[in-house]
Amino acid sequence: MTTRQTITSGSTFEERIGYARAVVDGDHVYVSGTTGYDYATMTIADDVVAQCAQVIRNVEAALAEAGCTLADVVRVRYLLPDRADFEPCWPTLKAAFGPVPPAATMMVCGLADPAMRIEIEVDARRH
Repeated sequence: MTTRQTITSGSTFEERIGYARAVVDGDHVYVSGTTGYDYATMTIADDVVAQCAQVIRNVEAALAEAGCTLADVVRVRYLLPDRADFEPCWPTLKAAFGPVPPAATMMVCGLADPAMRIEIEVDARRH
């Protein structure tokens, strides 16, 4: 029987909405859609590339708590309200995921707050 573990980031969104930043179930790690908020200050940059870099730091922190790294990510989903914002993020995403590329999907959709310009969700597998 596997033990389920939840990981929180301290984000006020998790508490108010009722979800965990990540869930570990056996060897599988599911990281919730993560935005560019700096959870220590609950601030978000205006620039999409700066937001993307912060998202990667937020995802890395959740993965680290689960005993993983970005190299363990097997699936990534990119969610953006404006498709034109995706290409400027490519160098940041390539640096993060390029060495061990996961399967990926990009979707254009609305996000919970107009200040959010990118959200990233990942699934990883612990080894």
